[in-house]
Amino acid sequence: MRQTLYWLRFRLLAVGLAAFAWGALVPTFYTTFQDLFAGLVEAGFPENLLNFGSGSLFSLGGAMTIGVQHPIAIGFLGVFAVGAAAAAVAGERETGTLEVLLARPLSRRRLYVSLSAAIVIAVGVILALLFIGQVISINALGVADEIDQSQVPLVWANGMLLWGAFAAFSLAASVSFDRGGPAIGLSLAYLGINYFFEILGSFLPDLEWTQEYSLFHHFNPGEIVSGKQDPFDLALLGVAIVLPVLWALVVFPRRDLAAPA
Repeated sequence: MRQTLYWLRFRLLAVGLAAFAWGALVPTFYTTFQDLFAGLVEAGFPENLLNFGSGSLFSLGGAMTIGVQHPIAIGFLGVFAVGAAAAAVAGERETGTLEVLLARPLSRRRLYVSLSAAIVIAVGVILALLFIGQVISINALGVADEIDQSQVPLVWANGMLLWGAFAAFSLAASVSFDRGGPAIGLSLAYLGINYFFEILGSFLPDLEWTQEYSLFHHFNPGEIVSGKQDPFDLALLGVAIVLPVLWALVVFPRRDLAAPA
């Protein structure tokens, strides 16, 4: 686990600083453009076209939701939850170093748990820096009274469930393939399908039902900081973590690892 974090240290530093800056920028968008968007709605512009995913710039909580559902934030977190996770085992297998690693007195389950812990720590750091940036900016702009800041740790925990689900799926794909390409491709497809359903439902009212089938829809900081957390969201994300973890813990130890080509 320590070795994996050591390998990720420069990425973690660079992405962490960028996530902090992005988090600080989002409340600025809200305070700058909320009156403009309100004027557009009053002029007859469809409100749903001004929303993004489950968030909007009509409230501070909605802006916080946009901050974590925007492609920029997803790119930051995807570096670790998808990229690093999907390549963790399949990449070692492809380069022929997995056999050397497993030649040590280290079980496959312990290897999987160690890699999972490192990825979770990396994702947790990025999420924390993003929300720290948001909170600092919110207080600096004088709009802290619009949300319940005591709920921000719960927002972080809910976000960890969401990105833990994507990381668990990516690690399950990683232990199932001998090459990094298929594992990363499948993990990106899983992420992309969930994101497509969320964005599609936000722009087209007739297809709003598609959002319920997206994991992104079950992480809504705006609802959490307003005291409207739905326990079903936590349960669903928990199931989305448990299923791929069980797959990995069963499949990986039973796989035959042929000699590298």
